[in-house]
Amino acid sequence: MLARKGLLPDGFLLTRLAEDQNQRNRSRSRSQRARFITKTGSCNVAHKNIREQGRFLQDVFTTMVDLKWQHSFLIFTSAFLCSWMLFAMIWWLLAFAHGDLEPRDPNGEPGPVPCVTAIHSFTSAFLFSIEVQVTIGFGGRMVTEECPLAITVLIIQNILGLIINAVMLGCVFMKTAQANRRAETLIFSRNAVIATRNGRPTFMFRVGDLRKSMIISATIQLQVIRRTVTAEGEVIPVSQLDIQVENPLRSNGIFLVSPLIISHTMERGSPLYELSAQSLSSEDLEIIVVLEGVVETTGITMQARTSYTPDEILWGRRFVSIMTEEDGRYCVDYSKFGNTVPVRMSSLSAKELDQTRGVQEGSSDAQLQGWGLVRAGRGGFRRGGRTCNSSAPQPWYTQSEKPETEVEKKGQKKKVQLEVIGRQIEDDGLGEMSD
Repeated sequence: MLARKGLLPDGFLLTRLAEDQNQRNRSRSRSQRARFITKTGSCNVAHKNIREQGRFLQDVFTTMVDLKWQHSFLIFTSAFLCSWMLFAMIWWLLAFAHGDLEPRDPNGEPGPVPCVTAIHSFTSAFLFSIEVQVTIGFGGRMVTEECPLAITVLIIQNILGLIINAVMLGCVFMKTAQANRRAETLIFSRNAVIATRNGRPTFMFRVGDLRKSMIISATIQLQVIRRTVTAEGEVIPVSQLDIQVENPLRSNGIFLVSPLIISHTMERGSPLYELSAQSLSSEDLEIIVVLEGVVETTGITMQARTSYTPDEILWGRRFVSIMTEEDGRYCVDYSKFGNTVPVRMSSLSAKELDQTRGVQEGSSDAQLQGWGLVRAGRGGFRRGGRTCNSSAPQPWYTQSEKPETEVEKKGQKKKVQLEVIGRQIEDDGLGEMSD
């Protein structure tokens, strides 16, 4: 209608329609793609056809803690009601066997002493059962010394009631103090990014803690889950590969005092070494992030999880800065926590970039030949404008093998060390100066 009135051009509307269609297709592909760990950290695996269901009853406490709250409350209520009804039946049978339920004339002679006073029906026996187990004690009903069996039942009901109370209170405490409750205030960026950092493609995501209390001994682990096929043709549907977090100490420990950008350099040996911008959308992989630590206030070990699928990894973007310094302290703006900006970056994979730079996969030591070796970029050496091979970024003075050069003398080739040649040149120069 806006285009009909001349307010918007037709080309703009066609472009918007195409973008909306692409967005629907993208959302449809995202909904169809399965993942092992959801964005909230829960495990997205359904267990079916479990024949040995009795194994769950062998660990009743853990099973009850894992249940949902509505199921737990239903079990708690059922446990108390069943115990009250069971002992109400026992008290009524004791009173019936002792003859306490027979009608008596209030004006006549007093009968024998009852086992439990003031029990005349099943309703009164049920009320007495509740008073015994919950220790209310209204004073109208009580056990007498006439029946030793009634005293025994009283002891058993008290012990059973304490056990039920202890189990129920323990379940409630464990459900409220679970480790994943602390993980609710640990947030991860919605998307991960791949951008160039220090000349290398780097996988990055952001993590932050909303509470002021610290996470002690926090460690973060990254794993890639993908479908692989072995050389024998065996299909491994879940192949887990660890990813090393970028850390000078080569450890996964972090100090989560403020939001951090966790990075992984996509270098040789990385599971993401062959990942490019074109192959990212077609890759069947999932990067799982696991953050573990100890809660400072309670001392309970906690764990926060999330994952990133190829649809949630942005190529050629980086996170914006969210920390500023105001009035002598650092301030974090969480409204920009997941914001990214585009950066200039090649669409080639890290492996293709290394191949274009002249890095060969099979070389492990640098093979340096010729005169005048100088540094050529990161870890490389060049001679005459051509980069020589180097598998690791090592300076020229740490090479274990000294290069040799060939000098032709009297029709024969002789290998001479560069140090010897340099020493001869220096001696010749000193001789010319003395002359």
